[in-house]
Amino acid sequence: MISVEEILEYLNSDRIVEMTEEMHACSLQQSQNAIRQTMELNTKYHTPEEIVRIMSELTGEEVDESFMLFPPFYTDFGRNIHIGKHVFINSCCNFQDQGGIYIGDHVLIGHRVVLATIDHDLDPFDRSNHCAPIRIGNRVWIGAGAIITKGVTVSDGAVIAAGAVVTKDVPANTVVGGVPAKVIKKIEAAEKVDH
Repeated sequence: MISVEEILEYLNSDRIVEMTEEMHACSLQQSQNAIRQTMELNTKYHTPEEIVRIMSELTGEEVDESFMLFPPFYTDFGRNIHIGKHVFINSCCNFQDQGGIYIGDHVLIGHRVVLATIDHDLDPFDRSNHCAPIRIGNRVWIGAGAIITKGVTVSDGAVIAAGAVVTKDVPANTVVGGVPAKVIKKIEAAEKVDH
């Protein structure tokens, strides 16, 4: 029997070959696990500590105690989400994570943000899945209702405006907005002095 770890290795390898029936069955089982875990998360009150525990179970990785999430939260796989320290995810976010979602430290993610690591072939007779990771750097702020598509890297210090559709990499310390998102301005970050 194939394992979830083998599925993750396959998903993270940029292969174009179709999954075998056994791989597809394992992936589908993991999706069912993610549905069960997010239903538990979303249907009753949990303390912040319980949310960290549930997210650790969902991702299969130890989520830092500094993590905060306001449910509901949705994902269709769960095991390819990687969360840094001091991350806040607001309510109604949807992470389609088969391609991999990597979130740095001190990241703010607003209401109803969609991170979609999969799309489909344009050929109407072959709608194969195409996966690529989304990478979010440190100290990024993603505004409410933003959508980030597969293969995008959002560099450190960037801001994604509310409602933006991000289809291309975002440079560090910039604000992007619109559909498709474009650079609106550069951010002049204050130098932090440690005392």
